[in-house]
Amino acid sequence: MSKFTFPKSITSRPVYGTLEPREGSAHLMIADAEGAEAILDVATPEMMAKAHIIYIPKGEDFEDRLRALKPASFYAGPSYAAAQPRLHKFLADAKMGLQVYLAGTEGLIGQAQSAAMAAGIPHTAIQTEHRGSVARRMQCVHCKGITEDVETDPFVCSHCGLNLFVRDHYSRRLAAYQAVCIDAEDPGNVPEPKGIYE
Repeated sequence: MSKFTFPKSITSRPVYGTLEPREGSAHLMIADAEGAEAILDVATPEMMAKAHIIYIPKGEDFEDRLRALKPASFYAGPSYAAAQPRLHKFLADAKMGLQVYLAGTEGLIGQAQSAAMAAGIPHTAIQTEHRGSVARRMQCVHCKGITEDVETDPFVCSHCGLNLFVRDHYSRRLAAYQAVCIDAEDPGNVPEPKGIYE
């Protein structure tokens, strides 16, 4: 099952819903990995005639099923970074009434939502649905480096090598959770890593 029920947390932590079809002049659908399932669940022929899908497979095999929906345009790329120029161009050219659908991992949802809001898309026109991995996009508050797909707590910063505690504090601007040094006062005293939601 690709859906996960997140435990209650602090206010800054994102809350995800379920995608539903909306009326709009165009539909921008961005998904990674199992997020494709959410697009397949919500797609209608009427939407697809005005839909633009950006998909990052991450090893999942939904590309043919998404193409079979016959969207107005379809792009599959190796990473969110590779899709960014296309996304920014689409958002720059967007007209009033655009509806945005984001599905998949928290890292993809956060980054795409941040890009859409920076382009002036109102928050009410952006829907999100989490599917798949619960790995987090983490920022080290010490070196400011971003580590993608963090699944354990604590973890080692991929930039500065500090042992970091996975916090629920989330920055929408950075589309990342914040992590702090876990052994700053007692160097080397680091608990055994465990899954974030264990």
